[in-house]
Amino acid sequence: MSIWKVEMSIPHLTERVRDTLVDYLGIEFTEIGDDFIVARVPIDRRTRQPLGIMHGGVSCALAETVGSTASNCCVDPSQYYCVGLDINTNHIRSIREGYAIGTAKPYHLGKSTQVWGIEIRNESGQLISVNRLTMAVLSRQT
Repeated sequence: MSIWKVEMSIPHLTERVRDTLVDYLGIEFTEIGDDFIVARVPIDRRTRQPLGIMHGGVSCALAETVGSTASNCCVDPSQYYCVGLDINTNHIRSIREGYAIGTAKPYHLGKSTQVWGIEIRNESGQLISVNRLTMAVLSRQT
């Protein structure tokens, strides 16, 4: 059973992040399942640190992108919106080229908070980082 409360399509998610940091870094949504979203980021001049590996902040940006997008798609946007409270990233392995691929799945979908787990892997499926994102669910003022 799907957890989504809004239209879920790659074009819709892509349009949602146009002209933001997500767009600048080249993050692309690639897959939507009943309870997960996948996006990828290219490892290039925008996303490498001086040692030639993916900057750790890019892991956080990718994790927050897929987790925050997923979070906001799990609530009725006419009544609620979600914002980040906390993100934790553990870097497991470095990546120098190709794509880093992040998959967000929920641990908890509550009325006032959500907790998401985001695994980032390379194109060979090796784990790059594990991330936990806690989101606040806020009521829209009318």
